[in-house]
Amino acid sequence: METGVFSNAVLSREPTPSPTPPVHWQHLKVLVVEDHSAYRILMGWFLKQLGLGHQLVGDGQHGLAALTERRFDLVISDCQMPHMDGYTMSRAIRLREHANAQRRVPIIALTGNLVHDDPQRCRDAGMDAWLLKPLSLEQLHSVLALWLPGPADVQAPVPVSALWPTRAGLIETFGDALVVDQMLASLLCEAREDSVGLAHACRTLNAPLTAERLHRLVGSLAFLGVADLELRGMRLIERVHAQGIALSAPQLEAFQADLHTYLTYLGSL
Repeated sequence: METGVFSNAVLSREPTPSPTPPVHWQHLKVLVVEDHSAYRILMGWFLKQLGLGHQLVGDGQHGLAALTERRFDLVISDCQMPHMDGYTMSRAIRLREHANAQRRVPIIALTGNLVHDDPQRCRDAGMDAWLLKPLSLEQLHSVLALWLPGPADVQAPVPVSALWPTRAGLIETFGDALVVDQMLASLLCEAREDSVGLAHACRTLNAPLTAERLHRLVGSLAFLGVADLELRGMRLIERVHAQGIALSAPQLEAFQADLHTYLTYLGSL
């Protein structure tokens, strides 16, 4: 499907049967940018019914931050939001894609008023299609079927454990199984302590302590060469210093969840 073609296929209020979502949708991820909490809940429920991974944020600033942290296959954004509206965010996304030669992510406008949020204004901001509130599951399914990647364009996710150190690899690197066992025990003890400290620092909105715990965890990750988590931790340190904990909460939560998975894996070696 050619990108940049604007679609009004979902403006009809006639309900249509919703077929079973394609199997490959379980490997896709959608970002929803919506300032109204009730609509965030509704969109999250809809996307869950369709088997799609998703992240929900409350304004364009958080939307841009989420896109910096991970790849999404499609963005659904309200047009009118405080702090940064959908138009500003969309233009920023297109500029970033152009500057970094990135794949063009489809952006679907979510609006309750086609007078203020007319299609031409959406087009000019770099949006591809629109959804009109109030929204049904069938209407959402219809537009997603048009704009989400097809199965031929989706690569099965590589298991994260395939990128993590193995026991055999560690023994080969350090030369002795006993040394590896002692090293892992020490690293796990410290990392788990720092992980608990990080969670407490985040709950209490203690930015200096959050950065300190992140720094210690990055050191542990770097020791075993876990590049992805290490890089995310370094970026989070910069983000916490620049924007504080509240604006970094989604990224901190995602990092802690992935860190927990990784530490559980190390404990099984």
